[in-house]
Amino acid sequence: MLDVIGHASMEDLAAHLPPAVRFEKKLAIPPGRSEYEILDYFKARGAENANDYACFLGAGVYNHYRPVLFDTVISRGEFLTAYTPYQAEISQGTLTSIFEFQSMICQLTGMDVANASMYDASTAVPEAAMMAIRATRRHRVLTARSVHPEYREVLLTYTQHQAIPLDEFAYDPESGLIDVEDFSRKISRETAAVIIQTPNFFGMVENVKQAAAIAHEKGALLVVVFSEAVSLGLLEPPRDADIVAGELQSFALPPSYGGPFAGVIACKEKLIRQIPGRLVGETKDANGNRAFCLTLATREQHIRREKATSNICTNQALMALMATVFMAVYGKVGLRELALQNLSKAHYLAGKLKLYFQGPFFNEFVAQADAKTVAEINRALEAKKIIGGLALEKFYPELKNTMLLCCTEMTKRPQMDQVAEAFS
Repeated sequence: MLDVIGHASMEDLAAHLPPAVRFEKKLAIPPGRSEYEILDYFKARGAENANDYACFLGAGVYNHYRPVLFDTVISRGEFLTAYTPYQAEISQGTLTSIFEFQSMICQLTGMDVANASMYDASTAVPEAAMMAIRATRRHRVLTARSVHPEYREVLLTYTQHQAIPLDEFAYDPESGLIDVEDFSRKISRETAAVIIQTPNFFGMVENVKQAAAIAHEKGALLVVVFSEAVSLGLLEPPRDADIVAGELQSFALPPSYGGPFAGVIACKEKLIRQIPGRLVGETKDANGNRAFCLTLATREQHIRREKATSNICTNQALMALMATVFMAVYGKVGLRELALQNLSKAHYLAGKLKLYFQGPFFNEFVAQADAKTVAEINRALEAKKIIGGLALEKFYPELKNTMLLCCTEMTKRPQMDQVAEAFS
């Protein structure tokens, strides 16, 4: 290349630049290493990770078992490196898997239609609120304080710059469930969406039918949120809701420092035109055979921005595929057995501790720390290679010295006994 352009060297090529902008020193980086030296280096760094700790953290990210089959499937080149399935004639495999994903999410949630996935629950929740605003032509959003605090933060980001009033209603200080009186007092004929979570951030199982009745009496749509998808194997589907927004991390997606995950939105058929993201539908090809394609595209990537339902122009197809494999492998019976394991282990540990809230819970609960502070308990557990629970005071200043604990099928009895001992 230098010969063609008439220069003898790289220095000659840069000779026209003034000395003040030229870097004449050597870069302060070490010399290159051989392949086996690099492997040794990363093995040593990997050995520093705390990968053999028991974990009692939940709060939206859960430590579930991941069979090796999942990585085997998603590592196939046709899935791992596939591009967006715009050309249906060469993307039937990807489109079929997404259609199966949508179908199984509808079965789990009791809804009529589900999209091809969202980034995560924190983006699914505000998108669900925007759906309700468009459908009802109202502009107020009402959310329970027992909805995941970080979901509410993203919801605030969406609403505050669109001049959408966002209000919150309280939780009952004894049960941890929504405060029905405060809810009934704050909802109005201007409310577009009411957002609750079940199991909520405290792990408590809400009464969806009751919340739906109050919301619908005022003409508002009910959005039900979930962060622990395994609970759907045991709890009644939230079919009384109008929209369901949730997080599928529990379905074989590793915690992985917080992502990538896969959110989802499902809804009643009457709201299908408002649903954001991608939607795969069934059709017939030129030969009359069953086929699949993207349909009802109302994203700004496809239509005029001012007419679009959302500017989220993609989905988590690979993560959704992992969740699809999970649902297919476990099936209805397997998911129920998994949920029962989570339930029984959480209630075993809860029976050894002083609970802050009294009510039905799934695999998370709030424990009161009396003899020690939450920080002291977690430090003591860390010394035993146990990651303790979440200090709730960070998000709820009124819940001083309380800890949100989670038990999954990965939790073992000796470790639960050690946690109970740390509280005493």
